[in-house]
Amino acid sequence: MPCLLVLASSLWGGNRKILRIACTSNIVKSAKHTRHHGHIIAESVTAPLGCIHAAFIFVMTMYTQLYNRLSFGWNTVKIDMSAARRDPLPIMPFGLAAFAATLFALGLALGTTIAVGMLFFIQMKIILRNKTSIESWIEEKAKDRIQYYQLDEVFVFPYDLGSRWKNFKQVFTWSGVPKGDGLDWPIREGCHPYSLTIEQLKQKADKRVRSVQYKVIEDYSGTCCPLNRGIKTFFTSPCTEEPRIRLQKGEFILATRGLRYWLYGDKILDDSIKEDVSRIRGWFPRNCVEKCPCDAETDQAPEGEKKNR
Repeated sequence: MPCLLVLASSLWGGNRKILRIACTSNIVKSAKHTRHHGHIIAESVTAPLGCIHAAFIFVMTMYTQLYNRLSFGWNTVKIDMSAARRDPLPIMPFGLAAFAATLFALGLALGTTIAVGMLFFIQMKIILRNKTSIESWIEEKAKDRIQYYQLDEVFVFPYDLGSRWKNFKQVFTWSGVPKGDGLDWPIREGCHPYSLTIEQLKQKADKRVRSVQYKVIEDYSGTCCPLNRGIKTFFTSPCTEEPRIRLQKGEFILATRGLRYWLYGDKILDDSIKEDVSRIRGWFPRNCVEKCPCDAETDQAPEGEKKNR
């Protein structure tokens, strides 16, 4: 980790904000292969299997109990839930309440099988690719950056060893403990431990270069789904955990990305505000701002990048 900080400092002049990004690279990788990752996968396999077994028992129970209570006529089918038509009577009573409880338990078993089964496939996809969702997003942005500037370089994700079997063996071992100490991980041939960090730093620098300055022309309260900004703005509110920011007329914002009716950016703070907070960023409606003349002539709107993906 100290080498990582020194490398980032030499590349970017000791900027503290960039150093935090450099630390994030190893933290993300450290959080992926935890000591209990294999146990989580085992639970995501055994839980659906147990629920499938329980569902089979519930289905067979309802089938046998209802079969002994069915009576067929010429045009009707009757179900008598009071008692079974067999001698001797079943040991376990099965009335209407028991039938409802069994049906409810069957629904829970099937729902758990689907939910936990999907979790298993997602986890296995991450393990076989040796790549978390955040790292996949970083790789996608790296390809977009190279294509946008038409650079003669190729970004290779360093932690994907090039073989699914090799990636699989990183987590599943005979000892039950994943490989690695939480800080240093095997990397692909031709890469080095700081490939992902350097790419993140490049993306942060590119993000600042490609940001577009906007001026606030109407106040915005910071609500999630504003009713007074139009129907389309209301129904297209971004479904993310990222915050909304309050805007006041006359303020300036650097937009880094956006949708058709929403933008995301950092508020340009005054010197008096900078003493209390270091950064204010979030989503805001597009119709509350207008592009500054200097950026309107030279820059493209942030949504252009989104639409071309």
